[in-house]
Amino acid sequence: MAAAPPSPALGPVTSPGNGNRGARRRKRRPLRALITLLVAALLFSGGYAAWHWLRDGPVTITPRCIAGTSGNAAAIGVEQAGNAALIGAIGIERGLPARAVTIALATAMQESKIRNLDHGDRDSLGLFQQRPSQGWGSPEELMDPHYATNAFYDMLITIEGYEQMEVTDAAQQVQRSAFPTAYAQHERLARLFASGITGYSPATVTCHLRPVTDEDAAVALHRVRQRLAKDFPSVSASDGEGRLLLDTSGLPGGDQQRHGWAVATWAVLTASETGVSRVTVDNKVWDRSAGDQANWQDLPADDPAGGDPAGVVGIN
Repeated sequence: MAAAPPSPALGPVTSPGNGNRGARRRKRRPLRALITLLVAALLFSGGYAAWHWLRDGPVTITPRCIAGTSGNAAAIGVEQAGNAALIGAIGIERGLPARAVTIALATAMQESKIRNLDHGDRDSLGLFQQRPSQGWGSPEELMDPHYATNAFYDMLITIEGYEQMEVTDAAQQVQRSAFPTAYAQHERLARLFASGITGYSPATVTCHLRPVTDEDAAVALHRVRQRLAKDFPSVSASDGEGRLLLDTSGLPGGDQQRHGWAVATWAVLTASETGVSRVTVDNKVWDRSAGDQANWQDLPADDPAGGDPAGVVGIN
């Protein structure tokens, strides 16, 4: 049972020594103040050191690729970028217009976020979520991005007047989606990347990537050759002085300067996979080591790549 509270008239109950508590509290106050000051100093010094580390220390890079210019740009991840590069390369190899690449990119963005998915609605698979049961090909074929992209273009070019259609209408003619207007939301992104990928908008596509490892650097040019043979079979590769030279003169259309930019953009978009650290074309250079500041810059006057002819892309 709880004890009854003391009578207000009598005041608080005291015990021997209670009168000294106030004095002890007063003695502890300077010590507490000193501890508080020490803790504050430690927190401040730690915060100051952290600020300096954030300002001067290693920068954390979020790998991504960006198309467009200031005020009108769009970004995708590096996995998406590699697939977008493939879609563009196949369109160029086939001599298709940039409009076809725009339609293909908008479709892939809607269907798979430009990822090679091994699942989907019912039996849908791959970049374009094509269905084996609808005659697009076998599951193994549709999981091959090259096959899937060619299958998309094969259907697209049968549509009369697709170049003049709205992007979402042309995509729907191919896909027969249950959401026919959904492709329109990706048109801006698709246009920006397609324009850069096909070389019509030079120097408008860049990637911000983590530093290349020594292991990747050692095999980068070999990986470029392997991927080039699949994506751009009409582009020849030869060894330069410590770099790989890509000659675009074999591509259809004969516009070597534009094709040079198309292949250079492809090299940048696939750099995360291949390990490429530097791409040169048309007296411009993209340097991966710039991290999140990497962009196309003028070549230094004494750079050997400045003597490369139009349509030749240098890879390091």
